[in-house]
Amino acid sequence: MATENADAQAAAEPAAPATSETAALTDTAPATRAPWGFIALGVLIVLILGAVTRFLEQHVPEWAAGTAFAEVAAAVEYPVYAIVLGLLGGLVITLTGLRDKVADGFRTEFFIKTGLVLLGASINLSVIARAAGPAIAQALIVVPTVFLFTWWLAGRLGLDEKLRALLSSAVSICGVSAAITAAGAVRARREQLAYTASLVILFALPSIFLLPWLADVLNLSTPVAGAWIGGNIDTTAAVAAAGALVGEEALQIAAVVKSTQNVLMGLVAVALTAYFTYRVERTPGSARPGLGTLWTRFPKFVLGFILASVVATIYLNQVGDAGADTIGVVNDLRTWFLILAFVSIGLEFRLTRLREAGWKPIAVFGGAAVFNLALALLLASLLFRGFEA
Repeated sequence: MATENADAQAAAEPAAPATSETAALTDTAPATRAPWGFIALGVLIVLILGAVTRFLEQHVPEWAAGTAFAEVAAAVEYPVYAIVLGLLGGLVITLTGLRDKVADGFRTEFFIKTGLVLLGASINLSVIARAAGPAIAQALIVVPTVFLFTWWLAGRLGLDEKLRALLSSAVSICGVSAAITAAGAVRARREQLAYTASLVILFALPSIFLLPWLADVLNLSTPVAGAWIGGNIDTTAAVAAAGALVGEEALQIAAVVKSTQNVLMGLVAVALTAYFTYRVERTPGSARPGLGTLWTRFPKFVLGFILASVVATIYLNQVGDAGADTIGVVNDLRTWFLILAFVSIGLEFRLTRLREAGWKPIAVFGGAAVFNLALALLLASLLFRGFEA
């Protein structure tokens, strides 16, 4: 945090009950539930803004085609539209005095967890197994190294432990999805998640064009360029966009490297859950938490994510290309749930909490991104030298 007493402020905040998984991503539980009519109105607001987000995502690139903004419009992803619309919607309901009345309809946690479980269906474990060697080696080195570097840098700048976890996960693994997973494990505030998601988008958009250009300047081979892109850019869609600019082979390798890193989300969730349970939130003199406490704290949707990946892998191995349409429907449904989640985050966002963060999270994210850029380039050059797809 920008203030010197940030850790003390964080410690003074109400702690989420250890026995309630639903406390994740919330500050405090509401004292009373709003009438069903207001809850329904809140859900309706989320659905309407979600539909507008989907409309803009699909049609803005068409409207910008042939203009100077065509490439930028094509690169902007749905989290941008969803969060911006959510913020605008939040401003409106605040000015009209409806925020507290309809807030129970912003089912952020449900949308996020459902979307991430569905994300697992897009990660075919057999693809990762075929790429095996270099992709897995790169992921196993890059993810923990970048995570620990970001954690160290955030600690040096005095950031809150939960924000450190979100930033470290986002930079080292897969951006917003990893930040959401980490938020569930450490019970971060929604403002912290919204801030981290905004930083991911801020850095990912220029990377779509910057990394292919640098790959050309550095005269990297196509496999090395693909591995570098996959190990750096924090969102899967942006990885695909940048890889496609280099070529089909680079796109395939970038996707495999990114998918390999995505699989590590579950391991990071376990590690963060254990760390916050046994170290950060354990009071002096208290009994050592048992495995039951660890299980209660663990975000169960991670298991759904892994199960969805296994089921999708088995299904695709049995039906082959005929299963592509089915997985496409699942991916589209996943996009809808994540759109609703980001809209809800925008609606719940409070500027006062963002002001507390200041410039330090930006410095941490930027420094970690540069470190990741150099490390991934080194590993991609070593591991994918002479690689043939």
